[in-house]
Amino acid sequence: MTEPLAFRAIISGRVQGVFFRAFVAGHAARLGVTGYVRNIPAGQVEVWAEGKRASLLKLLGYLRIGPPHARVDGVEVSWQGGTGEYSGFKIDY
Repeated sequence: MTEPLAFRAIISGRVQGVFFRAFVAGHAARLGVTGYVRNIPAGQVEVWAEGKRASLLKLLGYLRIGPPHARVDGVEVSWQGGTGEYSGFKIDY
């Protein structure tokens, strides 16, 4: 059995107040990815995602595009081993 794979991503640009978190949560759930998405005080969005490599790569592609009213200026990604502690994908408020 393979170890769970995960990434932490920080997305910058116009990503708060444009339904970015809902956009990420919808794609993550559809892809079978677990973890969370939340706004962070610096005006960015943080994503912790765990799952299969192919699904995580697809989710990263969506993060680089964002929803229609967003503007993604950058995505910083750090890959790690997954924790296996998430049963689904949630939006943190």
